[in-house]
Formats: sequence, structure tokens, C-alpha cells
Amino acid sequence: MTPEEYRNNTESCSINHFYEKLLLLKDLMNTESARKIAEYRHAYMVQYLDEFFREWDGEI
Repeated sequence: MTPEEYRNNTESCSINHFYEKLLLLKDLMNTESARKIAEYRHAYMVQYLDEFFREWDGEI
């Protein structure tokens, strides 16, 4: 997909944003305190996605 197609795509779901950006942020932190906060938030997002996909698959 070209950048233009990506920007104009109305069918992309918000979950993609987790994988395309949010889950990559923890590795970009520069200070120790930022890394600690990012690790916590990263784990929280992973837990959220696990729960989301369990619901999506009808397991809950």
C-alpha cells in the first residue's frame, strides 16, 4: 500500500495503530523514567489486545 492509499483507507481498523506505532514506542524512550513508564504502558496495551482478541474470537 502506498502512503497515499494508506492515508485514504477508510477500512483500516484502530487495532492496526497498536502494531504500527503504539507498541513500538517503548523502544524509543531516552530516559530511565520514560522507559519504566513505557514498559508499564506497553504491558497494559498487550494485555488489552489479548483481551480484545479473546472477545473477538468469542472466547469470552
